Amino acid sequence: MTEELAVWRRLVALLPEAEAEEAGECWSIGEQEAALALLVSGLLTHQVRIGESTRARISVLAEGWGEREALTPRLLRCPGDGEPSPVRLVEAASDVVRGPGDGSADDVLVPWIACERCGGVLARKHAREPWGGLSHLARSYVITWPEGGAVVREFPADAADAADAAHSADAAHTAFEALLAVCAESPSGR
Repeated sequence: MTEELAVWRRLVALLPEAEAEEAGECWSIGEQEAALALLVSGLLTHQVRIGESTRARISVLAEGWGEREALTPRLLRCPGDGEPSPVRLVEAASDVVRGPGDGSADDVLVPWIACERCGGVLARKHAREPWGGLSHLARSYVITWPEGGAVVREFPADAADAADAAHSADAAHTAFEALLAVCAESPSGR
């Protein structure tokens, strides 16, 4: 079983049985986008309380299937469980920053998931399009530190040569797991 499937099964188990079965059927026939929409709709409809780490995992899964942007507003409306979490989704789209020190004025870092312990941020790295907007899909994912916003890791590591690799679920998942590892090594508090 792939790790993505294991994550999916844990998430869909949060739903009542009928909704879980419907979303599971969509996933099993290759309709991951519909399955993710059903998951988030079910969480909202039934007011299922989810932790911030769970919210972030759903967002990572949605990113891998190109559904993050469509699902995030509803995902953010899902009730929280009130428990402490090492990570949280960054809500404000206005928190866009230029890529520090990477030498490319065309690259823009968009904060995505923040570590509450160390202050690190997992950001999506987008290209600035000729018309001024950002590329629809991330070119890569980066972890930055709060002091000066220095990029400490980029996923995939060879992003300059393989921009298309970032579109896979693996790059987003690997970057998220790396942020969690950094979080786990950090003392509580900043």
